[in-house]
This record gives sequence, C-alpha cells and structure tokens, in this order.
Amino acid sequence: MRDDDTRPRALIVDDEAPARAELRYLLEELGDVQVVGEAANGGEALQLLEAVPYDLVLLDIRMPGTSGLDVAAAARRLPRPPRIVFTTAHPDHAVEAFDLEAADYLVKPFDGARLARAVERALTQSGTDDGAGGGTGGGARGETAGGNRTGQPPAPDGDRPDPEDLLPRPLAKVPVQKDGRTVLVDQRAIVYASAARGYSYLKLADERFLVTFSLNELERRLRGHFFRTHRSYLVNLDHVRELVPDFKGALACVMNDRQRSRVEVSRRQAAELRRRLGA
Repeated sequence: MRDDDTRPRALIVDDEAPARAELRYLLEELGDVQVVGEAANGGEALQLLEAVPYDLVLLDIRMPGTSGLDVAAAARRLPRPPRIVFTTAHPDHAVEAFDLEAADYLVKPFDGARLARAVERALTQSGTDDGAGGGTGGGARGETAGGNRTGQPPAPDGDRPDPEDLLPRPLAKVPVQKDGRTVLVDQRAIVYASAARGYSYLKLADERFLVTFSLNELERRLRGHFFRTHRSYLVNLDHVRELVPDFKGALACVMNDRQRSRVEVSRRQAAELRRRLGA
C-alpha cells in the first residue's frame, strides 16, 4: 500500500448514502486509492471536481438533477480529467458510458474483486483496444497464464482433454442489454463489431450495443462469415456492401447498415479480404 500522500485521489458520487459507504469500505480494503471526497448528486460532484484534482471518480448514473453521464461529460473538459468508473444499478447506459471514455462500467451489486479490476483498469489505463490478429491478445477473456482457453491449468500427461473440448463454445446468439432486459441477438444480424476498451460494440442494422466480450473473444466464438479487417474491427462479410479505396491506397468496407458505416481494413488484411469476397 502506498502512503496517503501519494495514492491516487478518489471521489465517490452516489445519491444513496449506503452505497457511498459500501464503496468507501471496499476502496479502503483495496488500499490502492485514497477516498478524499463524496458527493450525493451531480451538482455536488461538479463543484468538487472543479476544486480538487481527482484521479478517479466512482460515479452513479441516475441521480436527482445532474446525471452521472452529464458529470462525466463535464469532467472530460477539465484540464486534468479524472478516470471514470461508473457504478450503477442500470445496465442500459453502458454504450453512452463508454462513448464518454469510461474506464469501466460496474453494475450493482458487485464485489471487491470486480471493483479491484475496475480500479486497476482505470489507474493503469488498461483495457484499450484489442491487439491485431485476434486470437492471442492479452485483453481476451477466459485466458490465464499457464492455462488454456477454459481458464483451467493444463491437464497432466496421459489425461489430456480432447482439443475440441478446449475451444470456446460458439455463440449463435449474443446477449445484450436493452431497456433493462437481456436480449439475444442472432449473430447473422451483426453487421460488424468494434473494440471498446476490452469490451466490444455490436453494430446492427440501426442499433448499437455494448457487450462484455472482447473483440478477440468474439472473433474466436462467432461462426460464419466473420473476418477481422483491422485490430479494431470484425465484420460480417454477408453485410459488406462495397469495397472502396481510401486516399492512402488502403481499403474500407461500406456496410449495409442504415448508416452505411465505413469500416477500416488494414493493409495486411486487404488482400485476404478481397480473396474471401472474390473481389
């Protein structure tokens, strides 16, 4: 544990006193930050953020008056913006939260271990976009040092599992949060997926959802015509409408969603993409 004078400063923002007390307790048990402020609403939080250079803000979303999303947007404009970890009972604001460059999004109730991971992600600025090639990136879930894709240690000699048993189970449908409900999205409806700080966005015809799978994991588990065009994009080839060159001589995919989204194609993937599409 570091001395109080050097540990990052944390602000807790929640309109419920028991929730603030629980967060303070968990953070003190963790020991990596010093809690030097609490706010019961967004207005108080903005006043504190103007007065104190916080490193980390644990931020509820739905509060009377100014919402947590508004606080996060204002915090980004500060000369020294703090890292934001949202702590909320409502899973349906995750897309807006990560659009505001939140370090993490915790849905209540959560335990100390989950909070510890979020704080570490925030303080080290981890959870950036997945690495290229998709299959071995450090951000992929379910892989542990010295283990395998199931998260289990290697089997002893003479008792090795069938290699097929180590493959991640395919995702015919992907669970997403919508209006407080869990909705299962058929993989065929996914136009493309993009990396989002260790999570992923799924783009459908006219909707976008944040999911807890990394892009590497989606690449391994989605079946069918999915292709990694770029370290940050996984496209469904069935939804590619057009290939267009950019001004640098590289390629972009125009997708058949309502917005006709353009998805970047890395130079090293361009030839393989053309081959897969017969173009």
